Amino acid sequence: MLTLPSSVRVFLATSPCDMRRQFDGLAALVRSGMERDPRSGDLYVFRNKRGDLLKALFVDAHGYCMLAKRLDRGTFCVMFDQAQLTQSAVEVSASELAQLLTQLTLDRAQTAISA
Repeated sequence: MLTLPSSVRVFLATSPCDMRRQFDGLAALVRSGMERDPRSGDLYVFRNKRGDLLKALFVDAHGYCMLAKRLDRGTFCVMFDQAQLTQSAVEVSASELAQLLTQLTLDRAQTAISA
């Protein structure tokens, strides 16, 4: 189980990402795509096109950290409303992130991000 301090904000990218990207590539997506500072202490979550892989990027006191979860079968189902899909990233709560990681579903509205 992932435990986050209450001060940490979680941003989930609304578009699939090329998961060959590593630390610097994901940090560049945070800066250019999300228009946020990857060193802010926030957690940034990315999903691949097939929907079976998530990567999370954050910075601690010593540098960048990346966590990944790949499913053996099935996909992460992420659902947002149309207004949220026009944004590059949507802020989600730590409990919603935990729900996505454990139940593989995050339903915030009617429209699904297709895999």
